[in-house]
Amino acid sequence: MTDVQKEALALLADVWDLSPDVRLGQLMAHLGFLGEVHIECGLGYIEDDELIAILYRHRAELLARLQGSPDAVPQPTGAGISLSGNSTLPAPAAKL
Repeated sequence: MTDVQKEALALLADVWDLSPDVRLGQLMAHLGFLGEVHIECGLGYIEDDELIAILYRHRAELLARLQGSPDAVPQPTGAGISLSGNSTLPAPAAKL
């Protein structure tokens, strides 16, 4: 197992720990949805580094929600651009 794969599995465990009521299949389906939204790829086509970026983003969102600040989602360093060059972060939403 590569270091990238180990990191992905560790992040998956972190995310799952933050969502104890979610079944593994639900979490995988949700990650697939996030992949489609953020990098326009289904779960089966996401590169490992892209999956890591999605996991970091989702973990940050869950942590922010648990801390009671859903509007202030921290962005982890290095999770915005994958090694394949695809942006994994959406464009900022316009404030109304």
